[in-house]
Amino acid sequence: MPVMVLSCCVLVLLMPGLCLSAPTYMPDVTSSPSAEPQGDLKLATEYLQQYYDLEKEPLGRMKRSGASFTSKVKDMQIFFGLNASGALDFDTLELMRSPRCGVPDVEEYSHIQGTRWNKNVITYSIGTYTRDMPRSTVDSLIDSAFSVWARASSLTFVRSHNRNADIMVEFVTYEHGDLYPFDGPRGTLAHAFGPGLGVGGDTHFDDAEHWTAGETGFNLFFVAAHEFGHALGLKHSTNPESLMYPNYKSSRPANILSSEDVANINALYGPVRGHANHLSRFGWSSQHSPWLSGSMLPRLMQNKCDPDLTFDAVSTLGDATFFFKGRYLWIKHNEHYDTKEGPITNFMPKIETSIDAAFWVPRRSTAYLIHESMFWTVRGSLVRGKPRALSHFGFPAWVQDVDAAVHIVKTGRTLFFMHDIYWSFNENRRVMDFGFPKYISDDFPGVNTTINAAVHKEGFIYFFIGPEVYKYDYTQKHVVGVEKANSWLGC
Repeated sequence: MPVMVLSCCVLVLLMPGLCLSAPTYMPDVTSSPSAEPQGDLKLATEYLQQYYDLEKEPLGRMKRSGASFTSKVKDMQIFFGLNASGALDFDTLELMRSPRCGVPDVEEYSHIQGTRWNKNVITYSIGTYTRDMPRSTVDSLIDSAFSVWARASSLTFVRSHNRNADIMVEFVTYEHGDLYPFDGPRGTLAHAFGPGLGVGGDTHFDDAEHWTAGETGFNLFFVAAHEFGHALGLKHSTNPESLMYPNYKSSRPANILSSEDVANINALYGPVRGHANHLSRFGWSSQHSPWLSGSMLPRLMQNKCDPDLTFDAVSTLGDATFFFKGRYLWIKHNEHYDTKEGPITNFMPKIETSIDAAFWVPRRSTAYLIHESMFWTVRGSLVRGKPRALSHFGFPAWVQDVDAAVHIVKTGRTLFFMHDIYWSFNENRRVMDFGFPKYISDDFPGVNTTINAAVHKEGFIYFFIGPEVYKYDYTQKHVVGVEKANSWLGC
């Protein structure tokens, strides 16, 4: 099993001493311990051990080797832009007392296993919650923290509801199973692990702290956005304006990412792709730049609000909806207006074809993407293994493609549509139901033509037929509304 490079982020708040002044201290092997400001020395020693790799002395003694200790103090001062005197002066001690993140400032990060995810669609799940705020508020703040990175890069974050997600978010206290116990109120705030298998990406918040959405207590949005930077593979910045600056700040500008943050996340995952407005900023259009109208830029990207827009397949995947057209893909978060788009290979490098049908089985947290007589399995936002034959579902040999598919959670059935007939697959028994195929028009009155795509949401089946979407009441067996397909992309 490959060794995972682990980035563990620990936010630490150290209580300031009660003394009125902070005398400068320079360690000296000949000095008398009784003359040393023991509180400052203890603070500095623990700080340097945690963040600047100062070696620990046996039997819990404080490290007092002048050369080693002083050089580590200088390293810390250089990192924070202080006067590199090696002395524990007032500014140095104040920074050491400041709340901060615990990734070592001098740790070297190399681009090997564990420094980035090998995909651009990353799932997350919230396992346990704090009682300081309503769950809906926590959901919103966590989602907004992920969106900070999504808006600046080619990353897409999809919320899942199981423990197989890439990034598990938890509110816990004290010992919680990862060898990095929390220490109660006003101490360690949170920590996150770098990308990788197992605990990789997992982010924990100390539920002994007072979490808020404002400037009192500790702002969950700011802390989470910083932690998720580490969960994506970023290291600390020496720039106080950077979100990845080690020390906690209770307030930040509306755009909390610095240009450095954006450049660093783009270096790992690539910049935002597929947004048409990046062309208009330079006054370009497909009509005036011939190379933009070729295969390098899918035609539909020029106008997702085309009234004649149609889709080949539509499926939910966690808390997002995926729209397939040719070899192109839109990903829309269900609760937000932002949409990611681009060639399917941008998000799923293994899939180099169009998708004819797709469906999502929530209890397995698995999506199935069908192309002609083959299908891919997508679990945890990752394409698993090689494509398999459509006959796996029990179709007769003459069935070599389907037009649409949709899973109905309440019945445990997946429906496959082809031309004017459809099949019902029992997901529990993993067999086709008896008596199929049947005619679509017999069981779905009002749907009398080929179905391009289908998706089940909030108790209704939505049939995508050409540029229109039929909202179908599966219980009452009739169409209850019709809308344009492009409206699903916010048009």
